[in-house]
Amino acid sequence: MVGLSTFLSALSEPTRLGAMRLLADGREHCVCELMELLSATQSRMSRHMAALKAAGIVTDRRDAQWVRYRRNPDLAPELDAILNAVVAAGDAREAAIQSSIGGQRKDAA
Repeated sequence: MVGLSTFLSALSEPTRLGAMRLLADGREHCVCELMELLSATQSRMSRHMAALKAAGIVTDRRDAQWVRYRRNPDLAPELDAILNAVVAAGDAREAAIQSSIGGQRKDAA
């Protein structure tokens, strides 16, 4: 089992957190999808996903030339709860940013 500090460290990077927000839907996602949605190169995205895999947060499956990732369904319940809280906090932060941007646009009009 991976230590808590390794687990949290893997989630502390913005691109990795973005990937986990996308994987929160429970489906598999191709690294090509993650690259596009997170504006990352293949090598950068692969490096980030390798860190999440090493921390036990995601699992992968090779699909022809691409690798598909999903949340680790066997994550310990306490780590799953932490992951859900971190993803929810990221979602709330993004919503607050979007709300602030929307408010600025209305003020400018």
